[in-house]
Amino acid sequence: MNIHSTPKLTAAETALIDAFGERLSDLPGDAAVAVKRDDAVEVLKAGLPTRRVEAWHYTDLRRLLTAVPGHDSTLAARAKPALLAGSTVLPVLNGVSRAGARIEGATVARLVDKLLDGSFAPALGPQEPADAVGAINTAFVADGYFIDIAAGAEIAAPIELQNVQAGGQTHGRFPVRVGQGAKATIVERQTGEGVALVSSVSHLTLAEGAELLWIIVQDHPDGATHFGQFNAELAKGSRLTLFFMNAGAKLVRQEIRVRMPGEGADFTLRGINLLTGDTHCDVTMMLDHLAENTTSTEIVRNVANGMAKGVFQGQIKVAKDAQKTDAKMACNTLLLSDEAEFSTKPELEIFADDVACGHGATVTEIDRNHLFYLMARGIDEKTARGLLVKAFAAEIIEELADESTVEVLEAMLDQWFAEHV
Repeated sequence: MNIHSTPKLTAAETALIDAFGERLSDLPGDAAVAVKRDDAVEVLKAGLPTRRVEAWHYTDLRRLLTAVPGHDSTLAARAKPALLAGSTVLPVLNGVSRAGARIEGATVARLVDKLLDGSFAPALGPQEPADAVGAINTAFVADGYFIDIAAGAEIAAPIELQNVQAGGQTHGRFPVRVGQGAKATIVERQTGEGVALVSSVSHLTLAEGAELLWIIVQDHPDGATHFGQFNAELAKGSRLTLFFMNAGAKLVRQEIRVRMPGEGADFTLRGINLLTGDTHCDVTMMLDHLAENTTSTEIVRNVANGMAKGVFQGQIKVAKDAQKTDAKMACNTLLLSDEAEFSTKPELEIFADDVACGHGATVTEIDRNHLFYLMARGIDEKTARGLLVKAFAAEIIEELADESTVEVLEAMLDQWFAEHV
């Protein structure tokens, strides 16, 4: 007889389950939402993922998540100035959205209303048993924004979604639907102060011919834990450019899940991980090419200092019907200390026979010859190192078309380098 026993829960797992019981009466939603929350908690009761789960092989969440702060409704967070000038800012402050937001060419609704009437219930829930990010967010999500961009709309001003925490717990969702032929830019800010557990899940649907630039900037303080999940589905001829920068938090898991069922769809990913101290940052991408003539390129640059540990897992699947697929993926890492580590796992699963796919990964240190060249011309070592590291990371920022966006992101690089390099 086989006896399967559930392992004893860790202190963090117990704290998560207890927090749900304490907050249950305050969480918004109808009966259908309540069922989804209960199901998510049952997933958490089975234990957080360990290295035995392939998708979490480099991030033993059961071991790394050592404490869970309680929810504190008395804490007050403040909206941040817009990252890009002229942006329309939609803040979620310690888990609460702001009413009355308006954007010409788009409809904006508070997610709390869609939880209360149950219309968002079908989108809730973990996507598989090991989807800890989806489970935690489903259990605790209280608010966010739903944005519906009209067909043909060209929204010039960026839309900035701010998820700002002041400590404790914050859990938000940001579903976005972009109509046929529409164009827009969305900035997702994950920031705040204090010790916090933050989860944020985005759902993006691009209709035929739509074009979108989505920028994720995460700069939580050292005491924060950030779980992010970006989901997207691309219709025929649509184009998505996703740029992310991780520059904070002690424990980070950022998932990117993209499906391309539309013929001729294009996905571009560019990302930078800036890691220092004893940070653990895991970026995991799952990309499905499902139709003919789809294209994708992914380039991730990582800078690791101190005792930081980083992970990039990139999985590209090409379905049997996805002939003429062109998919390229690269991950490049610069280690600035002997104690820093970075693990890379690129994967290609190809079931079509007429494709052009490839992947590559490098891990290196600062080239001593380059450093000597700069120092020989009167540049001190710290400044010279900073110039070389910035050149390594800034290269992919400069691929963005808008010069003002490039300037803002490079300024963030400069600030991080001044503090950590």
